[in-house]
Amino acid sequence: MTSRAPEPYNAERRMHILMIAPEPFFEPRGTPFSEYHRIRALLDLGHTVDLVTYPFGRDVDLPGLRIYRSARPPFVRRVRVGPSWAKVSLDVLLAAATCWRAWRGRYDAVHSHEEGALVGVLVARLLGVPHLYDMHSSLPQQLDNFAFTRSRLLRRLFCWGERFVLRRSSVVIVICPQLADVVRGVNGKVPTVLIENAPGAGVAPTSGTGAAVRAGLGLASDTPMALYTGTFEAYQGLDLLFEAAKVALAERPDLRVVLVGGEPAQVDRERARAAALGIEDAVVFVGQRPAEEVPAYLDAADVLVSPRSTGTNTPLKIYQYLRAGKPIVATRLLTHTQVLDDQVAVLTGATPADLAAGIVSVLADPARGARLGENARALAEAKYTYEAYLGRTREACAHLSGRATPQVAGGVA
Repeated sequence: MTSRAPEPYNAERRMHILMIAPEPFFEPRGTPFSEYHRIRALLDLGHTVDLVTYPFGRDVDLPGLRIYRSARPPFVRRVRVGPSWAKVSLDVLLAAATCWRAWRGRYDAVHSHEEGALVGVLVARLLGVPHLYDMHSSLPQQLDNFAFTRSRLLRRLFCWGERFVLRRSSVVIVICPQLADVVRGVNGKVPTVLIENAPGAGVAPTSGTGAAVRAGLGLASDTPMALYTGTFEAYQGLDLLFEAAKVALAERPDLRVVLVGGEPAQVDRERARAAALGIEDAVVFVGQRPAEEVPAYLDAADVLVSPRSTGTNTPLKIYQYLRAGKPIVATRLLTHTQVLDDQVAVLTGATPADLAAGIVSVLADPARGARLGENARALAEAKYTYEAYLGRTREACAHLSGRATPQVAGGVA
């Protein structure tokens, strides 16, 4: 790698960006979705991207994007969501692949996601170019969300790594307001741009497409259906959802809870949990579905649920729920209230009784549910558009120069 002095930056100048993504790219799940749409926005702004990523996932064909995959460690066939010991060896090989690309190419900036920023800030320093940290979550908080370890030493190491990156980045992108608070607590001088993951939430459902879904699930058109979509990780609160369903079924025995997502082993575990509660006949697992099928499930539902009871990041599903125009029931916690309020959702306590009451109340008052759904759709159309997303991406690129933020369409953070 050869160091060079940064060239004067022009907000309209096209950049060749080295991007580091410590995830399987592309797979249809949270952070890879975010990375895909971040890349698409950069390309739409005229930049080009060389992406260094894990040896897993499928290639995507986007003009201006080149994908370089790191070597695969022996015996590692896949990588699960969240921190894992397998990621240690994967990240070492990813760092080697990044250094190789940096030495071979010529770049105007380095753009790193998640823990890839630990390598990204060093590579950017060696190249003499600015570094952009794409902060999808707080690294130490991941240890808690995924119940990965109780080691104080490992937590201190993650805290140190986060501070190291935040103090050495030229600009930080955050996906929710709480992360902006984390950044300010470490480095109040670094420009921070809020870019919600709205484009990664997919398209709005087409009215009427849910009829085929209901038929396939054996549900009548008037059977009340509550829908959950997303991963089956512990922090998603499926235990709370099932306990709430047991309470709700006492009042609405015709209720059916449909879950889209989950690895096969996770589905088996959650099916056993439902059986232990005696609600297995009311819970329907459909497993992981292609992203293009999910809108039809949203159209089929009477109520959309997000039962998270921990964490602070806004779930990706919330933006898709908003676009669906259906009533949302979610826990009244920061993870949801950064986006949702009482005008667009039923927000409840994080207890089975409260969540059950929220679901039952929506089913009992369809007019209220329709009103909430329309408000939710209006919020998505007003605030979470691709034009706003593109404008904030332009702002983040402009900050790499250290110049004043340009006026952009869609507003700024």
